[in-house]
Amino acid sequence: MQFVDEASIIVEAGKGGNGCLSFRREKYVPKGGPDGGDGGHGGSVYLIGDDALNTLIDFKYQRFYKAQNGQPGMGRQMSGRAGEDLHVKVPVGTTVIDEDTLEVIADVTEIGQVVLVAQGGRRGLGNIHFKSSTNRAPRRTTPGTEGERRNLRLEMKVMADVGLLGMPNAGKSTLIRAVSAAKPKVANYPFTTLVPNLGVVKLGMHEHFVMADVPGLIEGASEGAGLGLRFLKHLTRTRLLFHVVDVAPFDESDPVEAAEAIIHELGEFSPALAELPRWLVLNKLDLLPAEGREAKAEEIVSRLGWEGPVFRISAISADGTDALVQAAHRWLTEQRQLENEDEEAAERAREMRERMEEEAVARTEARLGRRRKRADDDDDDFDDDDYDVEVEYAP
Repeated sequence: MQFVDEASIIVEAGKGGNGCLSFRREKYVPKGGPDGGDGGHGGSVYLIGDDALNTLIDFKYQRFYKAQNGQPGMGRQMSGRAGEDLHVKVPVGTTVIDEDTLEVIADVTEIGQVVLVAQGGRRGLGNIHFKSSTNRAPRRTTPGTEGERRNLRLEMKVMADVGLLGMPNAGKSTLIRAVSAAKPKVANYPFTTLVPNLGVVKLGMHEHFVMADVPGLIEGASEGAGLGLRFLKHLTRTRLLFHVVDVAPFDESDPVEAAEAIIHELGEFSPALAELPRWLVLNKLDLLPAEGREAKAEEIVSRLGWEGPVFRISAISADGTDALVQAAHRWLTEQRQLENEDEEAAERAREMRERMEEEAVARTEARLGRRRKRADDDDDDFDDDDYDVEVEYAP
């Protein structure tokens, strides 16, 4: 199945039914009076979080969603039937943005979470509501109101415990293949990974965590270069980052400079994301001579001034990967236990996630704003005067 994490859709709620203008007409019942019923309310449009979905691909083929209109009222004080609400399933982790105002309407983060995105129109009133002692035969009704219509942008962020971060061709896809059943494309050239990949890392019965591999970053990713800006948002839903560094790049570039560029882009995209716990994973040590591996690793750690956990692995041969995932599982378990037992720790974690989400949304809004500005600049905006031709006659 194709991975699609962004989609634009149009939702329209149902129109409310009109009120009915009617008078009672029965044999032997003179002057029956008004008996026009009310219309039915229009149906609303709701989004529902569904864990069975992991892509927005369905919204690429169906972009318009409309709820039922309410039926008009009828005589004998009969109200019209209300329009049925429309419930649209979306993947858990979907952010809903109003494309016209760039307002974030909701963030669907739980299974079964229901979000109202378009309110149905109100029903119209029948003439029975307008009778009085001075107006016994009212001919007044009210129409049903139109339902809300919205242009929405859906952005899905994968829900994972660990995110892989690094330059293109650093070995992230090879790592996730080595520790999970995921089979992303692997090749000896950059930008092999074009979409995020999820893998479940199993360590035993009921012991597992989810790892996310996103496309590699390049310098300027926070400003939109490469694929980085579009997919960095997926890391905001993780608890831990593995910063994968290629210690023996095929182009003989400096691994330290590459790592520093990633750290810089991470901070530019989201300062809160840059504060997320991050482990340094030195990959492809098998490409270095055995006697020089440790010295090279120590040099990279020293030049980076790295003070956090460091792991030395060779993803292609799975050397060192078991120790890495075991340590990650222990850390995740301890973190969840701490948040369950310590309210302050849980509050800090919630605040961190909220900050990351706010900063990611701000980046998205800025990107959409730039896209709209480019579209406006490309618009000709011509009018009738553009066709006026000034003719100058030479003597």
